[in-house]
Amino acid sequence: MRPTLRPMFDIRPVAYVIGLLVAVLGATMLLPMLVDLAEGRGEWHVFLQSSVLTMFSGGLIALASANGVKEGLSIQQTFLLTTGVWVALPIFGAIPFVLGETDARFVDAFFEAMSGLTTTGSTVFTGLDGLPKGILLWRGLLQWLGGIGIIVVAMVFLPELRVGGMQIFRSEAFDTMGKILPRATEISASISTIYIAITIACATCYYIVGMDFFDATVHALTTVSTGGFSNYDASFGMFQGPAEYVASVFMIAAALPFVRFVQMTKGNYRVFWKDSQIRAFLGTIVVLVFITAFTLTQIFPHHPEQAFREALFNIVSIMTGTGYASVDYMGWGPFLISVFFFIGLIGGCAGSTSCSIKIFRYQLLFASIKVQLRKIRSPHGVFLPRYAGRPVGDDVLNSVISFFVFFVISMGVLSVALGMTGLDLITSVSGAATALANIGPGLGPEIGPAGNFAGLNDTAKWMLAIGMLLGRLELLAVYAIFTVNFWRA
Repeated sequence: MRPTLRPMFDIRPVAYVIGLLVAVLGATMLLPMLVDLAEGRGEWHVFLQSSVLTMFSGGLIALASANGVKEGLSIQQTFLLTTGVWVALPIFGAIPFVLGETDARFVDAFFEAMSGLTTTGSTVFTGLDGLPKGILLWRGLLQWLGGIGIIVVAMVFLPELRVGGMQIFRSEAFDTMGKILPRATEISASISTIYIAITIACATCYYIVGMDFFDATVHALTTVSTGGFSNYDASFGMFQGPAEYVASVFMIAAALPFVRFVQMTKGNYRVFWKDSQIRAFLGTIVVLVFITAFTLTQIFPHHPEQAFREALFNIVSIMTGTGYASVDYMGWGPFLISVFFFIGLIGGCAGSTSCSIKIFRYQLLFASIKVQLRKIRSPHGVFLPRYAGRPVGDDVLNSVISFFVFFVISMGVLSVALGMTGLDLITSVSGAATALANIGPGLGPEIGPAGNFAGLNDTAKWMLAIGMLLGRLELLAVYAIFTVNFWRA
């Protein structure tokens, strides 16, 4: 009897999509080229060379794989595509940093590009105030593209892959099984309109409150993507005042589920308040801002408005994973420093540009704990955890609990690994947390809100870049492709 041959894994559909996205990234490089031409610093050729190389490479990959394109993707291919995109794009996105005035080594260029596309916001560049505008715009564009990319991933791919409980959102009008690519295109079109509109509104508001056109544009790109890159070493400390309120509003908006904006444009205006994770998210912000503002007025002789403004801006920035800093909150005392560490592990809503663990997972975790406590009191009772009024299946709860376990383990392993490279305890632990939760700044004098990641050793930078990738793709979407069973047909 002849043995049955297993079909080989077909990587062509995955490579085709990656190639197209790489080519699109190359075309996007023409925008900063035009800005450099207008500025007259002679750096435009950097982006022209980078664009040609990137579009040529992406085009070749797509053409070489075009004969294997199918309408649907298998689960294996979807996992590989999700991770492959976030590996390939930073490699090509790093090219302008290597060739440009930053003259970065590849490790630094890749770190910056990965930080941009994962909307982490950690930076290894210093002297931002004097960099060419093309480079600054490119950093903003990387985050903006990464922001809309992760919305599509969160709404299309992660629910199908059943990563971290995301399958609970499959019933929210996006049935994608077997139709990954067509639905991704359709959803991208709907979301892009909303995303662009919010970005334009944010840039307009920044301009009204005093930013010049270029700063308003770049900071709008990094605000709506909850990325946090700034054009200045002082981050948002350059724009204290009304701009902090504008940024807070748009950071909160960007951390809400974008599917709700789509539903609102279709006339359903109650969807925001009906969404339990939105209510929990906004309620958490209100409580944290009140505690922080009250503490500031007790410790420092702040004017109440200043205390509220600084508390609002920095709490929202860290909780949404944006990573701007208007002040060095390392000087606010141990209590508030601890608050900032832990709120970075909360995150925004699922289906937004925000990052970290996310509100809905805490809601499901607490719902499960509540049921277990009721079962202890009433062993013969039948209790089911509920989310948004609906019973939650064991598969969702197991997925959520697995995510928490993997997050804690990953953070512990990364912290130890960073410590073994010579970093101190605070830098290691906060660096691991900020990478996996895609926050931006860590804690301490080196990578805290007043520092950056330039002084870290190369090994630590590679580790943190990998941590950013893991965190942005919800850990399990990356870990799965390194299992033996994944590659079995």
